[in-house]
Amino acid sequence: MLEPLRQGLPPTDPSGVAGSASCALPARYEAVGGARKFTRSTLERWELGERFDDVALVVSELVTNALRHALPGDPPREFQDPPVRLHLMRWTSRLVCAVRDPSRESPVAGEAADSAESGRGLFLVECVSDSWGWHPSPVQLGELPSGPLYGKVVWALFRLQENPKTGS
Repeated sequence: MLEPLRQGLPPTDPSGVAGSASCALPARYEAVGGARKFTRSTLERWELGERFDDVALVVSELVTNALRHALPGDPPREFQDPPVRLHLMRWTSRLVCAVRDPSRESPVAGEAADSAESGRGLFLVECVSDSWGWHPSPVQLGELPSGPLYGKVVWALFRLQENPKTGS
């Protein structure tokens, strides 16, 4: 399932994945809180709890963008999987957060007016993570009357410090 997410990411050795976790998110804004809880428990399990604040900010922004901009007003009932999915993948020196959604529209980091209450999400992702990007999802999400629905994956990468105690 996670293999397609590695396509389009910065060069990494896929055989070196130390851990991966995934959760389906409902098409409701309350899903952002669930994504943060999932992120906290996953990072603690991987002994990366000290990275929670930055990673959770990025996860919150990516999930919010997927819910706000990528979901159709009335999601089709034919989804084989929930329309939004969060994936966390850990290598020895990297952590990737990826959010899959049903839109093929390119995410754009826009410039929000100083008084705007939204519009800075991808700017924050860019500032907090080491890099971010997106690619079309090769995983079919469902079927529409017009044909299969594939969507996209938006990802952010964090470099991890080597732990002198464990060498990882």
